[in-house]
This record gives sequence, C-alpha cells and structure tokens, in this order.
Amino acid sequence: MAVDSQEKLVVLELKNVEDRGIVQQLTRYYDALLDEKPFSDKIDYRQPVKLVAIIPNFHRDNFTDRKYHTLDFQFLEFSIIQDRDNFYFCLKDIDNGEISKAIIPYQELENDLDLPTPPTALLKVVNNLDIQQQEEVFRIRKKILGFDSRMQEFSSAGSIKYGIGSGKSSKSCAEFFLDKRELIIFLWIPYKGGESSRIGRARIWTDWQDKALIEGYVSSGVGTEINRHKRSMQKLIEAIEKGGHYFQFTIGNRRYYCSLPISKNMG
Repeated sequence: MAVDSQEKLVVLELKNVEDRGIVQQLTRYYDALLDEKPFSDKIDYRQPVKLVAIIPNFHRDNFTDRKYHTLDFQFLEFSIIQDRDNFYFCLKDIDNGEISKAIIPYQELENDLDLPTPPTALLKVVNNLDIQQQEEVFRIRKKILGFDSRMQEFSSAGSIKYGIGSGKSSKSCAEFFLDKRELIIFLWIPYKGGESSRIGRARIWTDWQDKALIEGYVSSGVGTEINRHKRSMQKLIEAIEKGGHYFQFTIGNRRYYCSLPISKNMG
C-alpha cells in the first residue's frame, strides 16, 4: 500500500515471475481495502484507487483482463541491472515506455570460502597461460566453488569439471578443457538465451577481460565444427587483409568460394 501526494490510495503488487492472475489478485485487494478502509486518517477513500502490477514480464492474458476491467491498472516491468559497481532497480511503464530506476544499496560480503588446493591437472593447464589468464581462471574457479556449498571439483587429463552430486544423479555446472594448448570454458546453461527449460553444454569464448559469448552448444568433446569454422573465418580474414586473392572455405558440409579483388591501397 502507498499514498500519493493527493492522498489517493495506491496498491502495488510485486511478482518475481510471470503471473497470469495478477489483475484478479489486485482486484481482490481493492475489494478488501474498500471494505476495511485502513489508515483512513491518511487516505482519502473517496478518490479513485490506483492498482499497480510490477512483474518481470507480462502474459498476454494480463492485457486482456485489464482491457475489459473498469478499475485503473498500471503495468510496470522491472529488472535488476548492474552498471559497473552499482546495481539498479529499473521500472518500465508498458503503456508509454517511460523508464525510471533507483540504485540498490548493498554491501559486498567478505568471501571467507576455504577453497581446496587446485588439482594438479588444473595447475598444469594454467602454467601454459599468461598471468592475466591465470588470474581469471582462478577467479572463475573461486566463483563456481563459492556458488553452492555442495559444488565439487572433478579432474581428469586435460579437463576439470564442476558440479553437484555424483553418478547418474550428478548435475554438471562448468568445465575447463585444454585443447592443443588452448583453454576452453564450457558452461551448462539453458538454450534460447535462458528462456528454455532445457540445459546444454555451451562452449564460451572469452577475451579474459570480462567479455564473453556463446560459440555453440557441444554435447561432448571440444566442438570440432566450431574449431573448423573459426579456422575458416581466420583464413578469410587473412585473405581480405592481403587483398586480390581467391579463397575457399568450408562451414559444415558446404564449401564456399570467394573472389577477393581488394586493392591493398584501399585502406
């Protein structure tokens, strides 16, 4: 409950997930408040009541329910956004697109996690990396192990996996994989940018400077097709830089031929 500057009652309902019944729920709140009239010394119940639904994303049924309703509803989509060292609570008005945000005060807790000694297999892998990459690997490892007290670390030749449980009931979370002196990161994440309930083993590209993207999903191994595609694209880039060459490359089962009559003095 809230009161605006004109002593009008405002009822807010915040949901962490999509809710098809939020309009009906706010209607029930409205009915109960008009019956009881709490805080009548601060609220003018003779004025119209504003009902505000705050939710990450709205279902189309919410709009249908509001369309044929006689009460005043406002739909706000919320999100939590990190900008450098600050977190913001953002609200977007669905009707006019207006966006407002407020900083979320927080204090970062000291991490007293007692990490186990890195396995020998991981130490052998990071010894071949530069200092910056080594620091990032150990930072990522610390974050993974600190995510859940049940998280375990499993090492084998060229691979270090992280997950919960063992045997058939195990749930993998992440993996460091060494392929021809290149360290590759895999994460078990949902398909379709997090919108699917299916989880897949995704190969992650990173510049080791806080930039990363999904290169593709690989059920096992290192992802031969991804490697082949990257090599082909690198050859194409080199041919373009040289200029005036014919070039062929393969993606999947298809072979492509390109004519690159690019003059070197074109800049």
